[in-house]
Amino acid sequence: MSILNNLFGRALASENSPKEKLNVVTAVPALGLDALSSVAYGPEAALVILLPLGLAGLHYFFWMSLAVVLTLVSLYFSYRQTIAAYPGGGGAYTVASENLGIRMGLWAAIALLLDYLLNVAVGISAGVAAIVSALPFLHPYTLLLCLSVLFMLTLLNLRGIRESGIAFVIPVLIFIACTGISILIGLFHVWQSGGHPVPVITPPTAHTETTTVSVWLLLGAFANGLTAMTGVEAVSNAVPVFRKPTVKNAQRTLTVIVIILSLFLLSIGYLCPAYHIVAMDQSQPGYQTILSQLVAAVAGKGVFYYLSTMSFFAILTYSAQTSFSGFPRVCRLLAEDNFLPYFFAEKGRRLVFSYGIIILAIASAIILILFKGITSRLIPLFAIGAFSAFVFSIQAYNVIESQARRPSVELAWSFPITPYIKGYVQLFSGYGQSLIEYNHHTNSAGVGIALSDWV
Repeated sequence: MSILNNLFGRALASENSPKEKLNVVTAVPALGLDALSSVAYGPEAALVILLPLGLAGLHYFFWMSLAVVLTLVSLYFSYRQTIAAYPGGGGAYTVASENLGIRMGLWAAIALLLDYLLNVAVGISAGVAAIVSALPFLHPYTLLLCLSVLFMLTLLNLRGIRESGIAFVIPVLIFIACTGISILIGLFHVWQSGGHPVPVITPPTAHTETTTVSVWLLLGAFANGLTAMTGVEAVSNAVPVFRKPTVKNAQRTLTVIVIILSLFLLSIGYLCPAYHIVAMDQSQPGYQTILSQLVAAVAGKGVFYYLSTMSFFAILTYSAQTSFSGFPRVCRLLAEDNFLPYFFAEKGRRLVFSYGIIILAIASAIILILFKGITSRLIPLFAIGAFSAFVFSIQAYNVIESQARRPSVELAWSFPITPYIKGYVQLFSGYGQSLIEYNHHTNSAGVGIALSDWV
């Protein structure tokens, strides 16, 4: 028993549950780690797609970052209203089930669980990549470092979420401070030099241009850049863990997270072109993250550089905390609806959903081993789960606002065939595809072409 107490903390009685609640100060680190840390891999994921354009790709990077932020703001207002409408927890599963039907709710739950699962792998692998970019001799131990961090996070969460939140306050504050200082120094040098700053340490030379710009390439980069939005849904899914007033505290937490994230994304989008910072191939020797290059360019590789690197490592690896908070709660909701074994709804000795935490840790370890801890291999899979959950949640919110209770989901994709002709694919399920079918539920799929710029 003493060993269990040392590892997981003393067992808590049910009446101790109210103490295990979050306020804004502890909630931003505990639930915002994923969103805030995405500034390290979201912009870099976009720059990876722009690599074939060489330095020319940087000309589009700021505007792409601005588009990502505008998308993030629209998502913010959606989740803010969801928090108010669902004070008992308004994740994609709950909202989609009640407004789009149980079948759509289950698809939303699957997407959300995959998102949480891959977030653990992406966060940890990106964190290890950050530290390896500063300490290259650790590169052979990348997978071992990933698994070690995963084990530590599992123990920390089995001890209870409030202690986890407190443990993450200092690393998050250091990360925000280091990133903010680096950005301010960079902006000052850019403005002082008239837009042509001289880096303290010159970033690696960009690859030569191997292709020309195309709409498809820019859309691919934009889609990868949207991974910077992942994590904002965690607050709406975890409203019950806040102290009273739960709704106000949850909304304030979401606001703080989105403001910080938006400022960081816009600043990185502005500074990377100014300092000619491009993404690098993580599988090649000498790899550096774009944040590592940015700090070195504005401040050199002194004490501040290594302190910043450690903060990047900490917040990226600990960003999995969002998943450790959200994954067990989605499992609990599914268990309460009899879609998972009921033990997922039972709290453990520290008043956390221990079974969900353990299953998440085991599955994440398998993914890390299969992909060998390489972030770029995980990003496409990560985006699918995250964006699917966003679609279900936002579409369900539209149903709430309209109060029509005749929900629908429409997925559409267009692609260029010639400069004047575009192919078009559409999937529709729900009510109101046309005025005639307003009161009838229909499922349809369509393929066609559209003329653009014909006249």
